[in-house]
Amino acid sequence: MFRTHVMICGGTGCTSSGSNRLHTKLEEELKAKGLENEVKVVQTGCFGLCALGPVMIVYPDGTFYSMVKEEDLPEIVEEHLLKGRPVDRLVYKDSAEEVVAEELEKTYSLNDTAFYKKQMRIALRNCGVIDPEIIDEYIAMDGYKALGKVLTEMTPEEVIQLMLDSGLRGRGGAGFPTGMKWKFARASQGEKKYVCCNADEGDPGAFMDRSVLEGDPHAVIEAMAIAAYAIGADQGYVYIRAEYPIAVKRLSIAIEQAREYGLLGENIFGTGFNFNLDIRLGAGAFVCGEETALMTSIEGKRGEPRPRPPFPAVKGLFAKPTVLNNVETYANIPQIILKGVDWFRSIGTEKSKGTKVFALGGKITNTGLVEVPMGTPLRTIIEEIGGGIPNGKKFKAAQTGGPSGGCIPASHLDVPIDYDNLIAIGSMMGSGGLIVMDEDNCMVDIAKFFLEFTVDESCGKCTPCRIGTRRLLEMLTKITDGKATLEDLDKMEELCYYIKENSLCGLGQTAPNPVLSTLQYFRDEYVAHIVDKKCPAGVCKNLLKYSVISDKCFGCGMCMRACPANAIYVTDYTAPGKKKPAVAIDTDKCVKCGACIGTCKFSAIEKK
Repeated sequence: MFRTHVMICGGTGCTSSGSNRLHTKLEEELKAKGLENEVKVVQTGCFGLCALGPVMIVYPDGTFYSMVKEEDLPEIVEEHLLKGRPVDRLVYKDSAEEVVAEELEKTYSLNDTAFYKKQMRIALRNCGVIDPEIIDEYIAMDGYKALGKVLTEMTPEEVIQLMLDSGLRGRGGAGFPTGMKWKFARASQGEKKYVCCNADEGDPGAFMDRSVLEGDPHAVIEAMAIAAYAIGADQGYVYIRAEYPIAVKRLSIAIEQAREYGLLGENIFGTGFNFNLDIRLGAGAFVCGEETALMTSIEGKRGEPRPRPPFPAVKGLFAKPTVLNNVETYANIPQIILKGVDWFRSIGTEKSKGTKVFALGGKITNTGLVEVPMGTPLRTIIEEIGGGIPNGKKFKAAQTGGPSGGCIPASHLDVPIDYDNLIAIGSMMGSGGLIVMDEDNCMVDIAKFFLEFTVDESCGKCTPCRIGTRRLLEMLTKITDGKATLEDLDKMEELCYYIKENSLCGLGQTAPNPVLSTLQYFRDEYVAHIVDKKCPAGVCKNLLKYSVISDKCFGCGMCMRACPANAIYVTDYTAPGKKKPAVAIDTDKCVKCGACIGTCKFSAIEKK
């Protein structure tokens, strides 16, 4: 028995910050102090506060340390793990509020922090809590109990009805009812059926599914087995992008452990139910997040979408009835089985039940992973959980749904987030990426960024997407170059609707959303680019002009040395109180790289 457990985040974010080295170093320090049999070090999944990595929590007191360095470990071991005195300078400041327990011991409560207080973790419930590479720890958290209940106490029809009654909707994009998808697949005739998991997750800034697989892979395995029992399948595939090496490794370990325990394979729980699970690696094509393209890729063919109908529930993988859900959807299922429909339906809104995981990024203080009840206002996520916009900047917009979504302006900050409300204001839930933008972001440039991504990721199979998105990008480039007319706005909007209505799959059908939403809420910025030939946010290079404020210039010459184009020269003017002549910028030579602004210590250079 260990008296203390130290949980070190082993997610991708903290691993990139050196958490693996922390793990090794901490075990060395514990051994040097003779504490290796008293303190257990556990590498877990993501805690959520990715911007503060590497992070670690010491239990049972719950002290949360952030931005821990290797040189901090001797002090943590000596003071906290040996003497029982937390190292205050390393404690996450928002969690440093002391709570006096009945026994008058001081603790640091992570759940009382602003970041966690309004979250509700269902899909992420085991992330940061268990060692994802040890199946016994998952079982200790009621793991595979739901599968046992389903196989021994419920018929497939009862499982499907429970999913229908729960109101669970797919967390990967459009929000199709999960139970309905299972019902269609169950009703389809076929000697072979399949269950698939979409872990491709190609949206810029999205890392929800990756984090679930890194921190709780058995939850997905268990849920896929439940889905297989419900529809009558005996084979499953997890389609995961190869760029997720930690997730792939832990999922592989989890599958092997489940096989060893008899939780995958033949005659599971002695019920005669058989289910096998394999991994297929994706090569990073965004279009393979679309269900038919994903299945085509699993079959070993070029990942391109197929016309629907027939839908996958009727004719999917290898032309057999198939159910496909994403990682987060599956992660909810064991808890719904164990805790019941009423519990799950009590969370969220009327038409959107449960919670949603968001990858919070961009211009936000607390970058990371959050899980909140459906219906939580965007303002709560950004200002309270996310800690607001850094550097005193103003909130401008939030992009949800990645390249398929739209930009939500400040006027909609208090709209409860669920599937229907987001669609009503011109965006969508998507997989759950949430990118925050401040006053320094140009919304025309944001729309252009997402179109560049879509153009690159289009599979090229249908003309509306292949050609239409490229024409949209050309129009946006024309606007940011200051060469467009107001008539081009009308043409661009018309093209957006044509692409939406005629593209083969969801990639093309939703590609115009960033353009349409920015046109709806930030049309004045488009007009400024076209009429005034100015970028209000100072982002679009071809519309910028760099100049020197002569009265502020000290003539130090730093900007001249930094300029790669030799565009800065000395003038005949010397500002009052200054000893050296001021400089000026030759706009014909200026390449607008911004090097001069970065080196000027006197704020004497402006761009407008």
